[in-house]
Amino acid sequence: MAEWFQDNGLLLGLALLDGLSSAGLIFLVAVGLNLVFGVLRIVNVAHGSLYAIGAYSAASIGIFLAGLGLPAWASIPTLVLSAALVGAILGPLIERFILRRIYGGEEVVQLLVTFALFMILEDVQKLIWGVQPIHHDVALRALGTIDVPFGTDFIPFTNYQLFVLPTFAIVTLVGLALFLRRTLTGRVIVAVTTDREAATAMGIDAARIFLLTFTFGAMLAALGGALLSPTAALVPGIGAQTIVLSFAVVATAGLGQIEGAALTSLMMGLGRSIAVYFAPEFEVVVPYIIMVAVLLVRPQGLFGVIETRRV
Repeated sequence: MAEWFQDNGLLLGLALLDGLSSAGLIFLVAVGLNLVFGVLRIVNVAHGSLYAIGAYSAASIGIFLAGLGLPAWASIPTLVLSAALVGAILGPLIERFILRRIYGGEEVVQLLVTFALFMILEDVQKLIWGVQPIHHDVALRALGTIDVPFGTDFIPFTNYQLFVLPTFAIVTLVGLALFLRRTLTGRVIVAVTTDREAATAMGIDAARIFLLTFTFGAMLAALGGALLSPTAALVPGIGAQTIVLSFAVVATAGLGQIEGAALTSLMMGLGRSIAVYFAPEFEVVVPYIIMVAVLLVRPQGLFGVIETRRV
């Protein structure tokens, strides 16, 4: 064991660092999907398209601002503003004109409608940004790198991936938990999630809560994409890859579980990253192996609860 660690210690350390940064991105997308399902009871396949559009928009706005001569540090708040813009525009439009028409409908209809929307938005991305890779890494380069001590060696790693991505994930997790438990609007959202009929009977405007929740979920998806944009070349299909992984996180954590999504994202991010360095042939399947292993033992997910269905 000691000999293996001596030979592969640096690779293991790099895998752990990559896994932490990857987990942050996965969580931002999965928690938005989980939140939307918890309140609206709709599995939104188009969530992946919002992620991709957030990434493309952030890269495009960053390239535009760089052309104006703005300092490199300005690219970081631009990522957040881009995500907020995408969520604030597309979120209300999708909820008001599409999802509102299928609330309470059969699950298969909801899946077909959101999948159709996903396909439409995928083509819209190709019409606007084309099919050639787009990359804008100013934010990544602006923060530089750091030598992370690991055992007796040091691992060079970008400050952006080491600090910015996990920080956004942690702030989102803590902020969302406090918002849902300590604010009036958050408690109203929890009430609608728990018993929509009772909440409506008490005078809560469920339609308004649905709109706010979906818009916020869209912003989280777009934020995940925006934060990805400095670290990878953007190509068609990134939304599909992400939504499938997010579904695995949601199913493993338990539908509607926020804290569970954080832990599951960490498990899958680390598992997939370790596979990349030590067993690349299993990179794609590791998250789903984790999901199947959990669901075989707990069909409701790690943190899910068995609910009784009204008939």
